[in-house]
Amino acid sequence: MKNKFKEIPGSIVAPIGFLASGVFCDIKKLGTGKGSNKGQKRDLALIVSETPATVAGMFTTNQVCAAPVKICVERMEKGLAQVVVVNSGNANACTGRQGMADAHEMVSFTEKTLGFSAGRALVGSTGRIGVTMPMDNVRAGIVEAVLELGYSAAHADRATEAIMTSDSRPKQIGVEFWLGGKRVRIGGICKGAGMIQPGMSPTGARPATLPHGGLHATMLGFITTDAAINAKVLQAALNEAIAHSFNRITVDGDMSTNDTVLVLANGLAGNKLLAAKSPELKTFQAALNYVCLELAKKIVRDGEGVHRVVTVRVNGAKTIQDADAAARAVANSALVKTSWHGGDPNWGRIIDAIGYSPATVVEEKIDIGYSAVSGKKILWSLKRGQPTKATFKELCAAVAPKEFELHINLNLGKASAVMYAADLTEEYVDFNKGDVTDASSLGG
Repeated sequence: MKNKFKEIPGSIVAPIGFLASGVFCDIKKLGTGKGSNKGQKRDLALIVSETPATVAGMFTTNQVCAAPVKICVERMEKGLAQVVVVNSGNANACTGRQGMADAHEMVSFTEKTLGFSAGRALVGSTGRIGVTMPMDNVRAGIVEAVLELGYSAAHADRATEAIMTSDSRPKQIGVEFWLGGKRVRIGGICKGAGMIQPGMSPTGARPATLPHGGLHATMLGFITTDAAINAKVLQAALNEAIAHSFNRITVDGDMSTNDTVLVLANGLAGNKLLAAKSPELKTFQAALNYVCLELAKKIVRDGEGVHRVVTVRVNGAKTIQDADAAARAVANSALVKTSWHGGDPNWGRIIDAIGYSPATVVEEKIDIGYSAVSGKKILWSLKRGQPTKATFKELCAAVAPKEFELHINLNLGKASAVMYAADLTEEYVDFNKGDVTDASSLGG
């Protein structure tokens, strides 16, 4: 079905009634994250709605989670928010009572500075784990960020920069569509390049929602919309969108302590309130799905040291859990990922990963093949567990592009799963190994 929306500039400030800013307040200390060692890069962002907004969120299911995640989970129960304060350069994770106190102060100080009611602020952090927050700098940054708030695309750009750590480029998107005769917009920004294999749930509790979720530097995503939508419906829509996007990506197989996606919906578009049985809900869901998937793919493409991006498609599994397990085993195999980097169509490593996954498989039924992205023609390297007549030269050509698709058919059922994965390169190792004699080289 053709999309009923178009991409527009402005990302998080494209929806009516949203402002943003990003400032530098020197949050990062020496040795608190190689990726964020970029001079005076902006490191604190505000995303503000002119009016209280319905809110939904998804959070890491890592059993070790950061103070900002805990604060957000607590505040989700109210169903309303008006501002998100986000910092880079410090994860505020594994910082104990002081970390919780600092996260509470970040939200309360932001509320007071903006003149908002208590409980209207949410918080996100990303950076090195185990370092306390420099709260004097944070408070100064919040004051400056409030003064710098604005509605322009440049303001969205500044906020996007402020949440980046090892990212090499900003990640943002905006879309526009119609609901019941009213123009509605959704905008989003995100960050992430390493420590990427989110497995988020609405409360941070395990397991993340199946069928499309599952247990798996930080990824953060912030989405705004001027749609009017019921809080429970917005949460359900976000659950669905995340299941097909952020919970479907992997760069290195590591789940962060800080993974967070938040959506604020202020209703200023003036559409009829979207409820569970609203006929326009499908259009809103499709747009939200698109925004989340495009942002998620941008993270994989910008993964630390990434040269190739591979869409791993598993079909014919007995259960969705089996399909998911097989897809993740392949997508996270160091041997498979290094062969992708080298342009080697090594199906032996792929079938090996399928075999050691928890999925039910039968060697004599497995098919493995390659295609272009969204391509209909598949070049099979393996059929029913045996090599095909495809030549090595043909297979090398199939995996040579910067992006391609890997197709796996287990031929045991009807369940399927997909993962958006990255190769593993020398640059990734070099970036993350650091040098203990040089604190500024150490990763986040």
